[in-house]
Amino acid sequence: MPNTPQVVSLHTPMTNIVATESTVNALRETIGSAGVGEEQEIDETEGTELVPRIIREMGMVQIDFKAPDTTGLADIGVASFQPVPLREAIIGTDERIQVKDNRKYPWRASASLLITAADNSQWVGSAWFISPRTLITAGHCVYIKHSDIPGRDGWVKKIQVMPGRNGNELPFGGITASEFWTVQGWGDKGLENYDYGAIILPAAFPQELGTFGYGVYPDDELNKLMVNVAGYPSDKSSGTIWYDKRNVGTVKADKVYYAADTYGGQSGTVVYRIKDRKRIAVAIHAYGGLTANSGTRITDQVYNNLESWKRD
Repeated sequence: MPNTPQVVSLHTPMTNIVATESTVNALRETIGSAGVGEEQEIDETEGTELVPRIIREMGMVQIDFKAPDTTGLADIGVASFQPVPLREAIIGTDERIQVKDNRKYPWRASASLLITAADNSQWVGSAWFISPRTLITAGHCVYIKHSDIPGRDGWVKKIQVMPGRNGNELPFGGITASEFWTVQGWGDKGLENYDYGAIILPAAFPQELGTFGYGVYPDDELNKLMVNVAGYPSDKSSGTIWYDKRNVGTVKADKVYYAADTYGGQSGTVVYRIKDRKRIAVAIHAYGGLTANSGTRITDQVYNNLESWKRD
């Protein structure tokens, strides 16, 4: 009797290291934590952030407190998608607001990334914590596709993770990671609907930074939902975090579309709702367009992978 070929899901995880066993939680919504310290105020009516419009060593892990100069570095998306220009975009008038108090949650639960590719070229991106040692980001932040540059494609070499960065200030320091995850739909196929991944830190930061939750929601709940987007764009001062909010415009099986303004460098940042004063991700920001930006939707398969990638 012939063997039946095994069907491999495009959401099947892949990593640059030998995998360890992990448990998948069956819950469909995971709530994040604010950690210790002050929390950013919320507009509970709109479900948005109230951002004022103002224009050592630990074991074997080195924590860097000097911010690297990332001025002029391009968004990591350029490595995979050049010369296509519209990967993240300002929709109409730029209405982003600079976040100043990055020590507060949820800003400290997001991180600026300095990414070193296999060919030693350097790029910028964004990511967000779901556990003390795990950050979620775009797949193209950890695995480069179609660059046409010899030695550049594939897993990046290392990523310096800097939570709550504010220009030259690293209030919590920075840790360099070299363990990464994505899925076969991105790593093998380069499909935009599967563009998500994870960064695993070698150790947790000494401070309790907090985490974002994440959930799987039906189309009718996502449609017109107010979402919040903040990250580290490359068109602003190096290492500064900028925020915008908009209602979801369109929902597809694997993507969520919104008109919140973004720019290169915000690849991988969290797209989240505020529910009962909790920040819960609904998508991973990855792309731009003429009329909307978009993120990889958190579906059941994405949710299960996020659960399996969590490390304490």
